[in-house]
Amino acid sequence: MKVDLNLLPLFLAVAEEHSFSAAAARLGVTRSAVSQGIRRLEDAFETLLVMRTTRSVNLTEAGERLRNALSLPLSNIEAAFEEIAPDSAPRGLLRIAVTSIAEEFLSGPLLASFAAANPGVTIDILVSDEEFDIVAAGYDAGVRLGEVIEKDMIAVPLTGPQREMVVASPSWLAANSAPRHPRELVRHRCIGWRPSPDVAPYRWEFEEAGVPFDVAIDPQITTNDLRLMLNIALAGGGITFAPQETFRPYIESGQLVSILDEYLPHFPGFYLYFPQRRNMAPKLRALIEHIRQWRQP
Repeated sequence: MKVDLNLLPLFLAVAEEHSFSAAAARLGVTRSAVSQGIRRLEDAFETLLVMRTTRSVNLTEAGERLRNALSLPLSNIEAAFEEIAPDSAPRGLLRIAVTSIAEEFLSGPLLASFAAANPGVTIDILVSDEEFDIVAAGYDAGVRLGEVIEKDMIAVPLTGPQREMVVASPSWLAANSAPRHPRELVRHRCIGWRPSPDVAPYRWEFEEAGVPFDVAIDPQITTNDLRLMLNIALAGGGITFAPQETFRPYIESGQLVSILDEYLPHFPGFYLYFPQRRNMAPKLRALIEHIRQWRQP
């Protein structure tokens, strides 16, 4: 492997500063020179070393290994270079931040089959509805609804279009008249969701005659746990609201009933997203290919 050793101080400056601009100022070069130097180093290794977006800069797992390797005695560095370079078998730690409502991704079979096909990859999943910079936090990728993914990210479809559903149990509907319009929900017992205690409950979103609107329900029960919302609704605790994939099995079995369907439009579904394609780590490339095969009929 041919590596320009003059690029290593530049890499270390980026690793320590977590900023191309700060590294450039420290080395007395332009930011463009830093960017081009990192790209040349990544091309030499044929793998991504630095994850960068318009908001943050952070090392990948390979980048961390290179930084650690540079603290080794010189006789060990060449061997460390070979360890950093990719081979045909994906390996290493794959960290993914996933929203709790991504039912298709979190249901189990997709991840189980990916793990079986890639024994060298260790998978760490954070399930969180908090919005944060996955690059700054050290994640390789995330899973969210397409409409909330930052524009500078690359997104790979995980599902087709989605829609929300408003549901209640047959027993609850037998004891209470179902709302005929979304605005009537404020007079019913609702089970709401919010991502954290300091945030107002999520406003339920609808559409009428092509015009979107939302309803600020006053839930008697509020939680950040989608499964708890589902369980309370199944127990006859009231009306709740979530993506259709969460409720589909229970609708089909008759345990829940969908209401207000005519006011609930489709919207972009879930995507796996990540910062860039160039010199992508084999572990992430393997996951993307697995998702594409998973989606094929």
